Amino acid sequence: MKIAASIHRRVSEGLVLGTASPVMQAITGEIVLVTYKGPSVPGRSVVVQLVSRDEIDPATGNGRLSRKASLEYGDSVKEEGVKVTSYAVNVKVERRFGTPSAFLVANKHQRKFFLQQATFNLPGGKRLHFQCYSWVYPIRETTRDRIFFTNNCYLPNQTPAALLPFRTEELRCLRDERGEQKEWERAYVYDSFHDGTEQRPYPRHILTGHSSDPKAENCPAKVNLDIFVPPDDQMHPRKLLELQARATRALVLYLDHEAEFSQKEDSGSFNSFEEILEVFSAIRGPPKENTLNEARKILPKEYHRAILETRKQKTRKFPLPCILTANRWAWKDDNEFARQMLAGTNPTRVCLLREFPPQSRSGISSLIKKEYIEYNLDGLTTEQAVEQCRMFILDHHDYLIPFLGRDDTRGICAYASRTLLFLRGDSTLKPVAIELTLPGSSSELEISGVFCPRSEGINSAIWQLAKTHVAANDCAYHQLITHWLQTHAVIEPFIIAARRQLSVMHPVHWLLRPHFRDTIHINALYRSIIVNCGGLLEKTLFTGEASTELTSELYKEWRFNEQGLPADLLKRGMAVEDPQEPAGVRLIFEDYPYGKDGLDIWMAIWTWVKEFCWLFYRDDAAVESDKELQAWWSEIRNVGHHYEPEDGWYSMKKLPDLIQALTTIIWITSAHHAAVSSGQYAYASYPPNRPPLCRTYIPEEGSMEFAEFLGDTDGYYLKMLPRKSETILWVALMEVLSRHGSDEPLLGQRPQFELNGNEEIQKLHDKFKTNLREIRIKISKRNKNRELKNRRGPAGIPYNLLYPGTSDEDALSSQGISGKCIPNSISI
Repeated sequence: MKIAASIHRRVSEGLVLGTASPVMQAITGEIVLVTYKGPSVPGRSVVVQLVSRDEIDPATGNGRLSRKASLEYGDSVKEEGVKVTSYAVNVKVERRFGTPSAFLVANKHQRKFFLQQATFNLPGGKRLHFQCYSWVYPIRETTRDRIFFTNNCYLPNQTPAALLPFRTEELRCLRDERGEQKEWERAYVYDSFHDGTEQRPYPRHILTGHSSDPKAENCPAKVNLDIFVPPDDQMHPRKLLELQARATRALVLYLDHEAEFSQKEDSGSFNSFEEILEVFSAIRGPPKENTLNEARKILPKEYHRAILETRKQKTRKFPLPCILTANRWAWKDDNEFARQMLAGTNPTRVCLLREFPPQSRSGISSLIKKEYIEYNLDGLTTEQAVEQCRMFILDHHDYLIPFLGRDDTRGICAYASRTLLFLRGDSTLKPVAIELTLPGSSSELEISGVFCPRSEGINSAIWQLAKTHVAANDCAYHQLITHWLQTHAVIEPFIIAARRQLSVMHPVHWLLRPHFRDTIHINALYRSIIVNCGGLLEKTLFTGEASTELTSELYKEWRFNEQGLPADLLKRGMAVEDPQEPAGVRLIFEDYPYGKDGLDIWMAIWTWVKEFCWLFYRDDAAVESDKELQAWWSEIRNVGHHYEPEDGWYSMKKLPDLIQALTTIIWITSAHHAAVSSGQYAYASYPPNRPPLCRTYIPEEGSMEFAEFLGDTDGYYLKMLPRKSETILWVALMEVLSRHGSDEPLLGQRPQFELNGNEEIQKLHDKFKTNLREIRIKISKRNKNRELKNRRGPAGIPYNLLYPGTSDEDALSSQGISGKCIPNSISI
């Protein structure tokens, strides 16, 4: 490399540290910039100054600065549409300068660049590393230099005096809300989703300039991706291009199918199950020009290059979902229907049934009778089954009833459902009854039908219809609540408050940084395309225009102190307290894949967080006296989540509060999000397994619909599913949302240089990685254990949604849609 040769030359010339003149000496380094859409930024246009940690400039009261130095020539490499350039730099400092702990950078060019990282060579062979990962805009726009700090961690009251003014000023800059919302503005300003009233609360999010208000006069038909996100939270250019390409491929494939349906005037219901399979098996050639033109109408100009790239694809098709790979008809099996409640993409809704019959909040009892189910309880009475903790419920009743019965011009048919399940001796669940309910003429009246499993005849076909309606309920709940609200939306206020109140030098900021990566940018895109007014979820889910209102209602029930896995399992009755267990809880049956693997991951995270916090906080008083930490926590509670009642928060006055809160945050952003996100394509892309909507009700005996049903049960079932165009759109969405990035950092992974400055942190992190390796071995053994029937089930899909993979052994899996590995953050 030219840079290495340059450094060697400077050593021979006596210009490096310790061999220069008695007044000035040189520190050499390397700075990595990323650019795309045009030529590289010339190195001479970028000016760098080092900041001393030890010496204070008496003229300013700040840390002493080095001489200004421009970047020298660099080596460039093209990587997947971006240009990565490593520049050499030679910074001259006074001999008494001390150790650098920050550097200033001024971009005097006309174009922005992405500053990836910087490294400087110190005396004795030491190297100083900076992980920057931020856009740097021209100084003519920002009017100030950017500062980047090393990976050293300091509590506010332990900050070196030379760095303290820079720490204070940097936080002030990030809280400055006076400026206009230009793309180079770094301030983090809160905004409210839709109207954000007390009646319709929602987690606050970053101000982006894009309106998602349903009352807006014009909801744009064209996708809008020109969204403001502060430079520190914009995606790496490589990842953004990769996401653009992925979304473009899916859109063009969708438009291909749509054009085919239009030509044949056949965009209605599927005529057979084989026709549904053709969605995944039909191999297509390069897209036609008409398709590309339609894509250009929908996507903004920055996507047009990705549109042209699709021409190079000689063969294109949607991948076959995992639910179909081993057993094409597994989705019809009652055992698989129940297993997915424990090991599918929404394993956090099923609960222990504590009383029979179930009751709604209004006091209305379920119409499910003992005599309907006792024949199916393996010889137990209903009372015995409840007492022995062997009755469970998947409840989509109370929260849905108020939203049913509204005028729907889309022809959607939806019930509120309750599904009762019985725990067999082999720890598998079997459904024993489904209750489907419609609202009556008043709040005290409900119209319900109860359906029980049958294995043959017309009742078997009706039972299948009932299960499909339950799956549609669960699919919408998963997308709106489990996935969007309880991971993406609720975590954003934590990130904004961290940027505004915690210095990048703060230990908590350092700990959480990899778990916050790309989330704000992803959420902004979600609000622009997926959960906005007229967005993809409104178009595809049965909840339609009520989706946001429904999400807001369920946000009222959200409590942060119930989001940790042990607390969640206890609340749902899936575990009991047990002080002898590492996490303090014991599953009521062992073969609960999400719960079993999740508790292992939870304890690994908790141990890492606990021991990390012990390095910086000696006691409770140290936590309470940490001004930045207390400001962060107060802002989360009073601004970001200001609608939530007081009883949902830890006080943050004690060290255990901090450990529990940080563990919960990391759990939500990594393992929990992976468990409810990565398996979307595997389970939800095939509509018979998890349809986003239904188009017919259960036919009533004696009606014309019932006669139609008797004449062709499969045809009636296919008519219930989403139409062809809706299905293709849904499949395309599931594929985009399920794929990980090619360089997605996984749980337990951090750049090695982040850890080099502190041997104690290095040892703790190595222990964390060792624990994750042991968990990988445990999960692999569980998946091979034939006695654990919920690990694979009739579909033959091993439970890997909580498998903590590594970049080496699982690189291909992490990029694909196999549902394996745990990304560090909510980044898709």
